[in-house]
Amino acid sequence: MKKIMISLLLIYLGAGCLLFIKQRDFLYYPVDSIQHTLDQEIFKNDDESIIATVLNKGNINAIIYFGGNAEAVDYNAESFSAIFPKHTVFLVKYRGYGGSTGIPEEEGIYSDALYIFDKVKLKYKSVSIIGRSLGSSVATLVASKRSINKLVLITPFDSIQDMAQEQFPIYPMSLLLKDKYDSLSRVNSITAETLVIAAENDQVIGKNHTGRLVNEFPSSQITLEIIKGKGHNDISNSKKYYSLLGQFI
Repeated sequence: MKKIMISLLLIYLGAGCLLFIKQRDFLYYPVDSIQHTLDQEIFKNDDESIIATVLNKGNINAIIYFGGNAEAVDYNAESFSAIFPKHTVFLVKYRGYGGSTGIPEEEGIYSDALYIFDKVKLKYKSVSIIGRSLGSSVATLVASKRSINKLVLITPFDSIQDMAQEQFPIYPMSLLLKDKYDSLSRVNSITAETLVIAAENDQVIGKNHTGRLVNEFPSSQITLEIIKGKGHNDISNSKKYYSLLGQFI
């Protein structure tokens, strides 16, 4: 029995060490750059070059889009150009994504997001923020620290820590996780009118994690819309999805 207990302990510790060491490999899935002829702007922050594709240049209002994990944000170009004709749209490519330099990690991505917002805000009358999945937490960070026009959170979650704890209940994720993406703790600092778009059949982010975040907002500040019949990855394959975005912003 003692040998069995020792073996189980070693397995537990070994798996925990692997989880700790490889956690960012599990969290981030950088995508390569896509060949296109769209306008781009490079933002220099912390010695890194962060690329944003720019749509509908020349408008007085702007939108900054922070995409999901493994999302090639340039694929939104055609649809966003059409539904936001009166906004200049910045599709941000995180560190290590789509040609941007650096390695993705929470602190750096947050720093880049605030830097980009500050640069954009200097040139535009108003700036709205859209964040999808992982990007929803980046969006809440910016909205909690800057004055923005409107906020859209697509398939958002309360925190990566809470989701990881649910997935790995035998480990203390508050101690193991380096990148926690805690949107829930920032809600009280967000004043912008907010739209949440969730997928009815989301298999990646549980309804409880989206629900906890939504419930933290004052009811007068937030609107929740659920896209029926869609999942986490195909939520944007819906006319209602684009209709909601266009109408709200």
